[in-house]
Amino acid sequence: MSILKGRAGAPKSQSLIQGSITRGILSFALPLFLGQLLQQLYNLADAWVLGNFASNEAFAAVSSGGNLTFLIIGFFNGIAVGGGVVISRYYGAGDEENVVRAIHTNFLFGIIASVLSTAAGLVLIPRLLVMMNTPDTVLPYSLLYFRIYFGGVFTVILYNICMAIMQSLGDSIHPLYYLMVSSVLNMVLDLLFVAVFQWGVAGAAAATVITQGFSFLLCLWRMCRVKDYTRLDFRKLRLYPGILSQVLRQGLPTGVQNAVISVGNIVIQSNINAFGQYAMSGHGAYAKIEGIVFLPITSLSMALPTFISQNLGARQYERAKKGAVFGLLSGMAVAELIGVVFLFAAPPALRFFVDEAQAIEFGAIHGRVVAPFFCLLAFSHCAAGVLRGCGKSIVPMVTMLAFWCCVRVVYVTLAVRAFPVFQTISWAYPLTWSLSSVVFVLFLLKSDWLHAFDRGAPRNGGG
Repeated sequence: MSILKGRAGAPKSQSLIQGSITRGILSFALPLFLGQLLQQLYNLADAWVLGNFASNEAFAAVSSGGNLTFLIIGFFNGIAVGGGVVISRYYGAGDEENVVRAIHTNFLFGIIASVLSTAAGLVLIPRLLVMMNTPDTVLPYSLLYFRIYFGGVFTVILYNICMAIMQSLGDSIHPLYYLMVSSVLNMVLDLLFVAVFQWGVAGAAAATVITQGFSFLLCLWRMCRVKDYTRLDFRKLRLYPGILSQVLRQGLPTGVQNAVISVGNIVIQSNINAFGQYAMSGHGAYAKIEGIVFLPITSLSMALPTFISQNLGARQYERAKKGAVFGLLSGMAVAELIGVVFLFAAPPALRFFVDEAQAIEFGAIHGRVVAPFFCLLAFSHCAAGVLRGCGKSIVPMVTMLAFWCCVRVVYVTLAVRAFPVFQTISWAYPLTWSLSSVVFVLFLLKSDWLHAFDRGAPRNGGG
């Protein structure tokens, strides 16, 4: 099917292959930013309610568990990102038949991933919590939270699969609307379950599962009611071999990267845990704040794969290159501004989550070390987004595994023994961001990444 036919058949509001590059990327990234902000509110609501209506142990259990959930969920979400790249490519090229195949392959894969995630979480998490040197005072709370969370993790996986499909088609608006509704519901349920019913971490986990499930149902309702060829039809659910191989080729590196980096972060978290529960809660509070202030960059890096893949699918190479340059430079500039502001605002912001002076000091120590280097983190994320968009997901996988996992773990393991202070752990992040940035610069300058799709899978997705 011709590219021109695809452009004519695609709603203009969903196409990133026409019009202003800056406006196109930002208009697509803005709903992603707001959606990511609302996603963060799920975790923030849990943290704030637990921090104010439960014990420090309960707060530490939830705030320090992000790496554990991302270990399993991040693997399958990484594959969902690959699925989005495949859909965007065919959508930009106007290949309706393979768009339909890719949508239904991705959704069925999401159902399978949900079952596997539940089993993996319930089996692995208790063992990992012990391996992480989780303090005895915190361990019971962590076990309870994760058993409930992974018991309903299918809601999280399927929502992310649906969101990835909708965004790959250029629709970042409807997932935002649904998150607005469910975020309000999450806060209400958090207050009801934790503050009123006094269910503690069990209430926080239940609220998250219920509201993510509500978001999934809203996305599913929308996908089944679309009036064009992109509508989800359960009768067409099938793992098309040609499409699935492309999804795995594009997404598996990102999934493996997410999982292995999480393993590395678990090792680092075990070193943080060795400094006690105040280090856990202080670092956990910092992580919540960083997750919010860095959202503009995260959203930009999420928009770049869709923009790049749609334009490469439409053979608009110069437009793809200009979009990549805009994303990299603007991401670094905004990130460094955020870092400067964060240096002065960190202590008051930490008090929003924890009121223990020792915990606040640990969080502030970490923030003072890493915030000046936010521009390097932004560059790595945006460069990875560009490379995933052109089908070169193996490059960010190898780079981030080498530096954000292997080098980081080796550094922390050895350096903490020589310099047993909390700052030693914090310096692992600027060090590894710098190394990954160097590799990405060299690859983007020397490789012909713009024509990666031309050398990749055939245009026919295969049945």
